[in-house]
Amino acid sequence: MTTAQTEGLIGMLVVLGILVVLIAPSVVGILRDRRIDREINRLTSAVPAGEDHETQTVGRGRQGGSAHPAYGHWRPRRG
Repeated sequence: MTTAQTEGLIGMLVVLGILVVLIAPSVVGILRDRRIDREINRLTSAVPAGEDHETQTVGRGRQGGSAHPAYGHWRPRRG
């Protein structure tokens, strides 16, 4: 193998390495999105169609109050 061939091989490997570094975050993001989509589909298919959605909503009582997402406490609706 000559010096020119060795330099060409090293250059090609560097370019492929840079390509992998640039593409890896996109692939990880796509895989993460697919996992989240599967979880959402699994959870939405687990809820029967005729069931009352008030029991499925976190932080809502019968009066329609709301819960602060960070604290999780129930606050009654005003008026």
